[in-house]
Amino acid sequence: MSLRFYRNIPTIKAMTFDLDDTLYDNHPVIVDLEQKTADWMHQHHPVSQNMSHQEWRLLKFKLAEQTPFLQSDVSEWRFQQIRQGLMHLGYDDPKASQVAKLAMDQVVIWRHQIEVPQMTHLVMTQLKQKMPLIAITNGNVNPSKIGLGDYFDLVLNAGPDGWAKPHGQMFETALVHLGLPAENVLHVGDNLTSDVAGAKYAGMTACWINDYQKSLKHEEYGKVLPDVEITALEDLLAFIESRS
Repeated sequence: MSLRFYRNIPTIKAMTFDLDDTLYDNHPVIVDLEQKTADWMHQHHPVSQNMSHQEWRLLKFKLAEQTPFLQSDVSEWRFQQIRQGLMHLGYDDPKASQVAKLAMDQVVIWRHQIEVPQMTHLVMTQLKQKMPLIAITNGNVNPSKIGLGDYFDLVLNAGPDGWAKPHGQMFETALVHLGLPAENVLHVGDNLTSDVAGAKYAGMTACWINDYQKSLKHEEYGKVLPDVEITALEDLLAFIESRS
């Protein structure tokens, strides 16, 4: 168990959670998804191979420059990347859009091939018995599809539910739903910018889950101190116990 406090913590009456890399390991899922998406495109639409991997990436970033909100809606961003890439390669718009939709149907399946650790279920079950829980994610995971849906009173996904963290829109929506003062809500996440800074800007209490033994002193994005730092999700149980 490891709890490191940086500020006095007010009474915590609810929690909000990041999903990716907070409740499960997301990195291998994305690596696998990217490869399967490329393989699917190459198999079903060989013309896609006429653009290199680097060219597809450059197109993605160009689209974000043209329409900044795409970075807040990862599904729409990928859809537009595929659609406009195929149009560049000679498809007309109806066909490019149709293919992009079919590809995204597959992406959604691969996106949810997530193994949720048993410890996550144990922790979330106990926390759910004590207070309301809300998910706030910049990703496109549906918690109900990976066995986490029952823990949350509300799920907020960037894009459909507003600008991505650290923008305050989803945090504010969560606070309105809870009807609690911001300081009495603890946001838990792995990212010092989107989670810690975003929550603090919204007036909330912030918990940084530092499960890779990083140092705040050496973290480039450690602009805002969390209120508490933990090294594993199960530390939240000790944290709640210490507050009661």
